[in-house]
Amino acid sequence: MEPQNIPGDSAHMEPQNTPRDTGTAPSWSHTWDPIPTSMGTLEQCSPELKTEPGICRPDLESSAGFQPHLLCVQCQCGLTPLLPLGQMHTAGSEQAGQLQLCVTRWVFLWEKGYQETDSVVSSVTTKVKGVTLTNTSTLGARIWDVADYVIPPQGENTVFVMTNVILTLNQSQGHCPELPDDQTKCEVKNNCVPGYVSTHSSGIQTGECVPYNSSIKTCEVFAWCPVEDDYHIPKPAFLREAENFTLLVKNNIWYRKFNFSKRNILPTINSTYLKNCVYDAQTDPFCPIFRLGKIVEAAGQDFQEMAVEGGVMALQINWDCNLDRAASHCVPKYSFRRLDNKDSAHTVSPGYNFRFAKYYRNSDGTESRTLVKAYGIRFDIIVFGKAGKFDVIPTMINIGSGLALFGVATVLCDIVVLYCMKKRYFYREKKYKYVEDYELGVGDTYGTDP
Repeated sequence: MEPQNIPGDSAHMEPQNTPRDTGTAPSWSHTWDPIPTSMGTLEQCSPELKTEPGICRPDLESSAGFQPHLLCVQCQCGLTPLLPLGQMHTAGSEQAGQLQLCVTRWVFLWEKGYQETDSVVSSVTTKVKGVTLTNTSTLGARIWDVADYVIPPQGENTVFVMTNVILTLNQSQGHCPELPDDQTKCEVKNNCVPGYVSTHSSGIQTGECVPYNSSIKTCEVFAWCPVEDDYHIPKPAFLREAENFTLLVKNNIWYRKFNFSKRNILPTINSTYLKNCVYDAQTDPFCPIFRLGKIVEAAGQDFQEMAVEGGVMALQINWDCNLDRAASHCVPKYSFRRLDNKDSAHTVSPGYNFRFAKYYRNSDGTESRTLVKAYGIRFDIIVFGKAGKFDVIPTMINIGSGLALFGVATVLCDIVVLYCMKKRYFYREKKYKYVEDYELGVGDTYGTDP
């Protein structure tokens, strides 16, 4: 039996007796360098391999040949046993087998590699309901219904609900003082430039300097007068009761490859239930009617705070369907999140707002308008999903790919075991057997003499 050279020693082991045809075992004496391990103490080592501390004799033979169970190396206070050689022999293959099993489970069970897949095609329609009352010194008592606060009446996969507003009533075209700022304040006529207009101007300057109030003068402009003053946003929100409005979402989906269609108003929902239900993730997870305040709350936001300057919310509908099962298992899953940034790092131009006007023709033939700067929450309905169904072609492709990966798994496990693990020296010792190359003398031949 030829001795094996274990990595980690500081010198090569040289046998004192080299002949192989004698019955005398070669004599070995070698001191091993310390190799960190924590697998035992001297007393756990095989008795026939025990010698004095620091000496290991791997040349001992029994009637069955080389001792197959333990190798000993020096470690701190004495000899410690490593892995049994039989276990070391199969460690790499076991690791490869485990990796192959994990890959197979991932591809076929989790990713459903045996299925053909298709992406969802969707259409969405919405309807908002709710009425609220406001009472201000400017407008008096006024009722606001859907026609007043849903702008525009219909959108593409989106709906805007006005929650706050700045109204400028009875505007008509004429000459009036501009809003005061660093560029519009003036003391004399020469401070104003006729025809001047900037990005933030309400109109075109006439070149006159006129009083804005009892203490301030500004440049006169030709514009819709009186000009809008939006320096102060109403707090709390003008339509703060909007959190109790409801939103009905009707969603139809279609998977073209499988000719499968469905809608979010499930067959189990009747008209009586639909009139009274409101979505709740625990009690009514399939109700398509959502309370606006609950949508914002589910996204971790405060509705009253968001209503002041507006924002953008996402109502997400997920249609992930396994069409190998019954169609009744293909149901929508709703989730909510805020899309626009709202934090201390994004304080410039927050929220969501826009302007529009309502025009009138007076009895004298002049045109006037009411300018509306609307703040509100835009709800984007985002539909996504994927459906899968068994098909022979992807199944065979993934089986072939998996078989190819099995070979890669063995190589990968060998790299990990031989170069990355703490006991890589001993795995390498078992995987590769080192033998000495004896030079043949003149007239020597391999085999028996003729």
